[in-house]
Amino acid sequence: MLSPENNSLFLNLIKLKYAVLLAFSISLLSCVKKEKIYFEVKGDGFLVETPVALDISKLASNSFKLYNEGNEVAWQIDEESNTLWFIHSPEQSTSYILEENDGSGEQVGELIAPQENGNLQFTLRNKPVLQYRYDMHYPPQGADSVFKKSGYIHPVITPKGDTLTRINPPDHYHHYGIWGPWTHTRIDSVRVDFWNLGDGQGTVLFKEFKSIEKGSLYSRFNAVQEHIDLRTKNTPQVAVNENLKVCLWDIGRDDRYMFDYSSDFSSPLKKGILFEAYRYGGGLGMRFHERWQKDNCKVLTSEGKTRLDADGSNARWVIVSGEDRTGAGSNGILFMSYPDNRMHPEPMRVWPENANNGRGDMFFEFCPIRHNEWKIEPNTTYNLTYRMVVFDGELTAEEAEAYWQAFAKPLQAQIIL
Repeated sequence: MLSPENNSLFLNLIKLKYAVLLAFSISLLSCVKKEKIYFEVKGDGFLVETPVALDISKLASNSFKLYNEGNEVAWQIDEESNTLWFIHSPEQSTSYILEENDGSGEQVGELIAPQENGNLQFTLRNKPVLQYRYDMHYPPQGADSVFKKSGYIHPVITPKGDTLTRINPPDHYHHYGIWGPWTHTRIDSVRVDFWNLGDGQGTVLFKEFKSIEKGSLYSRFNAVQEHIDLRTKNTPQVAVNENLKVCLWDIGRDDRYMFDYSSDFSSPLKKGILFEAYRYGGGLGMRFHERWQKDNCKVLTSEGKTRLDADGSNARWVIVSGEDRTGAGSNGILFMSYPDNRMHPEPMRVWPENANNGRGDMFFEFCPIRHNEWKIEPNTTYNLTYRMVVFDGELTAEEAEAYWQAFAKPLQAQIIL
C-alpha cells in the first residue's frame, strides 16, 4: 500500500501524463491539413467574364477561400440552392482550389443596396449603377396623374456615370426606364391595356419585396408586382401576379457590369388572360436617354441587323450603343434573351430613325408576342429571363456572342476526385 506521500506523487504523475497527451493531441489537430477541393471549369464560354456555380451541398463547411493559380478569388454563397458563385474571366486558369477557412467565411462586399426615398439603389464600388423604384412616382407637373407608377428600373448608369434610361418623356409619359407591361390583352373578351397608362385601363404596380440580398459578388431582389385591371374603378382586379427578380453582378471590370432580369408570372383569373399579338408588350422594354437620336446611336443584332432593319426581326442578342455625354466616347447595353423564352430568338420592337417627328429617339424591346398571341392559363406560372451587360467604350459582336453563349450554356464547375 502506497504511503500518502507516494500516493500524491503517483496522482501527480498521472495528471502530468494526461496533460502531455492532451497537448500532443492538440498539436496533432493543428497539424491536420485543411480540406481542399480541386475543381475545373468546363464549357464554351471562356472568352468573357461569366458567373459560375459550384454545388457545395455535400460539404460540411461553408467557410472557404477560393484560389486560382494562387490568387484569391471573390465568391458568394446562395444558401437557397447550396451553390457557391464566382466569376470566371478569360485571363484565369480553368483549375481552382477551394480550401476550408477557419474564419467566418464572410467577405467584405463592394455591392450595397440601400433603400432611400422609395428607391432600392444598387451601387458598385461606391458608385450608383442601378435603381428600382418601389414607391409611387408621379409624372411632371402639368401631366395627368393617371401616368403615376411604381415598379420599374431607372436610372441605369454606366460605370463612368452616364445615365442610359429615361422616364416620363413628354412624347410618352407612360415610358418608365426598363419595364414590361402587356399592351393588347383580353380578359373575358374585353380588351385591357396595361402599357398605355393614359387610357386608364390598367397599370403595373409594386406590392412588396420577397427578398433583398447584398454581397461581395452579387446583389439581388425579388419584388412582387401586380398587373391591375382598372376597367371597373370601384373594384379593380389583379389580372397578373409577377415576381420580378433582378441580380446585379460584379464581373471585375471597371468598364462593364452585368445584371439579370427574370419575370415569373401567372394569372389568378378564372379563365386566365390572353396576350394578343402586338408590336409592343411584355418582355423587356427600355426607353433610352434623350441625348441619343438618329445621328449618334446604333443597333446591331445577333443576326446582323441594324437600326434600319432590326424592327420586327428576331435575335438572340442586341447591342444598343451611342455617344457618351462628352461626345468623345461611347457606351451602351448588350441585351440577351434566354433560350427558354417564348419565341426565342425573340422578336423585337426597335424604333426607326424617323421616330418622334424625325428626331430618331431610341426605344428597344424584346417582345415575345410581336407576331403570335399568348394564352396565359389560370394559375400556371410562366417565365421570361434576360441578361444585360452595361458598358463604357465599345463591345464587339464577338464579345456579345460569347456573353450570350455563357448565358445560354453556363460554364460547369466539375470537382476533380
